[in-house]
Amino acid sequence: MSSKKIIVIGSGFAGLSAACLLAKQGNKVTLLEKNEQTGGRAREWKSEGFTFDMGPSWYWMPEVFENFYAHFGKKVSDFYALNRLDPAYRIYFTDNQQMDVPANLEALKQAFEKREKGSGVQLAEFLKDAEYKYHTAMGNYVNKISDSFTEFLTPQLIIKSFQLNLFSSLRQSVRKRFKDPLLVSLLEFPVLFLGSTPDNTPSLYSMMNYADLIKGTWYPEGGMVQIAKAFTQIAKEQGVEILLNHEVTKIETENGKATKVWVGNQSFDTDIVVAGSDYHFTEQHLLEKKDRVYSEKYWQTRTMSPSSLLFYIGIDKKIESLLHHNLFFDEDFENHAVQIYKQPQWPTKPLFYLSIVSKTDKNSAPENGENLFFLIPLAPGLEDTEEMREKYFNIMCERLTVKIGFDIREHILVKRSYAMKDFENDYHSYKGNAYGLANTLMQTAFLKPKIKSKKIKNLFYTGQLTVPGPGVPPAIISGEIVAKEINNLIKTLKI
Repeated sequence: MSSKKIIVIGSGFAGLSAACLLAKQGNKVTLLEKNEQTGGRAREWKSEGFTFDMGPSWYWMPEVFENFYAHFGKKVSDFYALNRLDPAYRIYFTDNQQMDVPANLEALKQAFEKREKGSGVQLAEFLKDAEYKYHTAMGNYVNKISDSFTEFLTPQLIIKSFQLNLFSSLRQSVRKRFKDPLLVSLLEFPVLFLGSTPDNTPSLYSMMNYADLIKGTWYPEGGMVQIAKAFTQIAKEQGVEILLNHEVTKIETENGKATKVWVGNQSFDTDIVVAGSDYHFTEQHLLEKKDRVYSEKYWQTRTMSPSSLLFYIGIDKKIESLLHHNLFFDEDFENHAVQIYKQPQWPTKPLFYLSIVSKTDKNSAPENGENLFFLIPLAPGLEDTEEMREKYFNIMCERLTVKIGFDIREHILVKRSYAMKDFENDYHSYKGNAYGLANTLMQTAFLKPKIKSKKIKNLFYTGQLTVPGPGVPPAIISGEIVAKEINNLIKTLKI
């Protein structure tokens, strides 16, 4: 197989994944990263003895990571220790109710049964169905390039599509089995970050409940940034040239082919370009209009996943009454979802998530302190001001004070906020979204923006705005898909 000169734009998990695998096949790969660290959103920030993961904080679907490392004859333990959290997380509901989600299935069934008679049996059946969807999707759908609907027209896949209930909603799937509103919220919450309400998310995504409740919630010692460091190490071992603080400003084309990638006044000759950068930004700002496949109007009509308001807080006091992962659903779930997806606005009574990594990783905070990571999912494209950020920080703190018995605002040593403007500035994220394109029925598989450009024959896309979708494991898989496609085209002399 002839070696090609390949430029990968962006070192998020999709870009890193693609770069590693393309280099493994003998290609000369250069990775251009806008920021000062690799990892995309999975960067870290340190201040006064506190360490914060800036982006992803949930480690789900561990086999995806294991499979990636196996491409290179490595395993997870070569890079970091991985520990399963038990309880996985705690949910605070209305009326001062709360529930810890145990790692053990029998314990989980008992917890369900305490809430609703017969729900333990229903949970087992629901998760058996979710397991089927998980393995079917991972084996037959997720790894497809999804360039055309004809990829899905084999008799086997048509039959499986009906078995997966692709055209019913997650809400229908959950609520035909469970009535207790707390249990319903627990099972519907993962889709809040997939980019839609449960009634507009295909029931296929109950596979996320299997990933959550059976596959488990894990923590890599040293934080999620250790994954980015592992991928970066592999890239370098494969010969990838990584250039940080190199923001791509233009993709030059000639006769329907990308020929150069520009970083300011510096150009890089290339045979192939893989854009792990924001799809919308790449098309609308790095390409000339004649080379764009999707119009600005197209992007404006897409349903995006949420943005987020984040706070990184270091305090000088231990908090005994919280877990590593804490979900505050003590306000109306449905109302917040509507204010993200159907009536976009700053939420009147937001749900929020609080991670305290120092509960598990003592090295992430000083001895007598804790590092707190707050997140409120928000509609993308809202007006982002310091006043609004502070307003919502105080809302979260006041509710937290009720739960833990003291006000963290009196103990803050480190404080940093992050929201729409920052996502736009750091990642050129469309409308400041945090997770990519929503996984609605009309934006699934071949209905997403394509991995292969229809106008530039050697330009490919990877990441959360194309297949398979948002999240760390899907981003890794996205990189694997594009690398496999490119290597096949090189091998058959079609590129």
